[in-house]
Formats: sequence, structure tokens, C-alpha cells
Amino acid sequence: MELGRRDFLGVLAAQAVLRPQSGGKLGIPGPYPGRVVAVRHPRSVLGDRYQAGPVRQMVATGMMKLTAAPSGVEAWRRFFQPGDVVGIKLNPVGRPHLISAPEVLHPILEGLEQAGVKKRDIVVYDRYREEFLQAGFDKWLPAGVRWMSASEKYLAVQLDMEGYDRDVYMEMPLVHPDCAQQYQLSDRHVRRSYVARFLTREVNKLINVGVLKHHQAAGVTLALKNLSHGLVNNVNRSHVSNTANSTGTFIPAVVDQPVFREKVVLHILDGVKAAYHGGPGAKVAKYLWAHQTMYFATDPVALDKTGWRALDAKRASLGLAPIALLKPDADSVRLNCQVEHIEIAGNIGLGVFDDAKIRVERVELG
Repeated sequence: MELGRRDFLGVLAAQAVLRPQSGGKLGIPGPYPGRVVAVRHPRSVLGDRYQAGPVRQMVATGMMKLTAAPSGVEAWRRFFQPGDVVGIKLNPVGRPHLISAPEVLHPILEGLEQAGVKKRDIVVYDRYREEFLQAGFDKWLPAGVRWMSASEKYLAVQLDMEGYDRDVYMEMPLVHPDCAQQYQLSDRHVRRSYVARFLTREVNKLINVGVLKHHQAAGVTLALKNLSHGLVNNVNRSHVSNTANSTGTFIPAVVDQPVFREKVVLHILDGVKAAYHGGPGAKVAKYLWAHQTMYFATDPVALDKTGWRALDAKRASLGLAPIALLKPDADSVRLNCQVEHIEIAGNIGLGVFDDAKIRVERVELG
């Protein structure tokens, strides 16, 4: 039977939906713009503990589905080759209840080694050395894998420069009020967020490993915010008080820098456990749930839009307002949650925001 023109176009459209769209270069939004793979395993967490076997299966499946590779090894080789120096950005905020997990990190390390990346060329990172150690990340690393930070510890005024590149920064007319005690407000330094030398000089590719949770200022802290507030200094100026909140524009302005666009090649969002309220810190303990899902993408905007929808769905199931309409309460004290940072990031080409153009492939394991 011959296909008419309309039938033929319909077949092509169906193929376009089913096949991962590739061809773009690595970076942001990468070779799979608008594409997100969501892998769920009902045994990925039991009680409060991640289960290594199911999580390893989730990572392998997510990478294969994202790339349409015939094996996990081939999937990792689509991104990484021998000679690459690969950074992995973790997230220790929310200690001890909801942070990056060793069960997620280990299969990522194994995938890199299978792609030919030497252990000495893998660098696990978070911005604050003190928080990295408090989270126990250093204890999870196999011998030979390095780790790095940019600042010693959290401070209200975050203009320490030892771990940052003076030649690479995002400038924006936001100033933390406490800077006036140490700097002249006319000093351009107080209006800049400098990028960590870890990203500018130490690695040529970065894997961004976020955690699925609410954030009082930004609304959500997923892929975009894990980059913007974890890889530059002077970030407190973006949300200096409960009412002076500029995360909506600060986050995309940071991630728009060429070093992020070029070096961040893969985003893995850990939603095995998640928090629908009280984020990003210790208050999440009251709002945890076993989401049992991990997300994979090269497009951080599509990934964040998908994660945002998952958090809102959980809130709706409990009769809570959507994050965009959330008003202050005892565990989320900011005036407004600025989830618009995701749409603004889409508007400047960091990824796909329009739900009609986002393709989420959902995989059930177990």
C-alpha cells in the first residue's frame, strides 16, 4: 500500500518523537535539546537508604536511552574519551537528609572509566571544602580519583579569590549589603561573580549531578542552580534577604557564560529521594519522599522544567499550591520563589522550555 503525502509526513513525525534527536556538539544545550529521560525503579530506595544495584541499573539505562547507544559503555563514549579531564559537580546542601549519594556517584565513575578516562583525570567537586568534607564525599572516592573545592567555607560575603579565575566572571549590578564594610561600592569586584578555576582551568568537561528539591528563593534547585551557585563566588548577592531576591535573572546570567556552555556536557538529576518543600537546607527533612526516579539530559532547561513539574505534581497530590504561587510560611520564608529562571534560561538559548517541545521518555524498571 502506498502512503499518501499526509501519511508519509505522519510517519516521519512519529519517528522524530521516538528517535533521540542528535547531531549537535557537546555542551549546553548539547546534542539532545528538549530531550529528557526519566528512569524509575521502585526498589531504588528502601526506607531511607539508596540501593546500589537498582541505582546502577537506572544510570546505565538512562545513559543508553538518552543516547540510543547499544550498551552502557557506548553511551558513556558518546561524551567522554581517553585524555579528557572530567569534573563531577555534586551537591552537599541539605545535609544530612538530602545530598548527592555514593550509590549515584559510583556508577558515574565506572562509566567514565569504561569510556577510557583515567581515575587521575576525574575530579569530584563542590565549592566549599568544609561542606564537601562534612557531606563525606571524600570518603566515597576510589583511590586515584581526585577532589577539589574553590572556597574553604561558607561566608556571607563571598569574595575570596584564591580558588577563582580573575579573568572569567559574570557582572551584574547586584551588591550584597555587607560588602560595604570591606569594599567601596564603586569597586567592580562587588558586582562580579568569578568562575572557579576548577572549571576554567582544571577540567575540559563537566557532569552536573543535581538533587531534586524545592528552593525558597529559586523555587527549585536542580540542574541550572547547581551550576550557577556552585561554580562561582559572590552568589549571596542574588538573594540577600527574604524580599531582595534576584535568582530569576542571576542563575541564567551565570550559566550563559561561554565556559559553562562549552564544558558542561551532561546533567544527571537524582530524584531517588526528593523534597517538595523546605529547601534547600535541613528543613527538607519534613518534606522528603521516595520519588524513585533519576533524570538524564544534555539540556538543563528541559531537565529543570521536567523536575519542576514533578515537584508541583507531588505538591498537588497533597493539596499544596504550585511552587510559582507559593507564599511564605514557617519553612519557606522568601517572599516569592523565582522559578522563572528556567524560562529565562530557555529564552537565551540554554535549552528548551516549551512543554510542547520537550520530549520526556519514561522508563520503568524492576
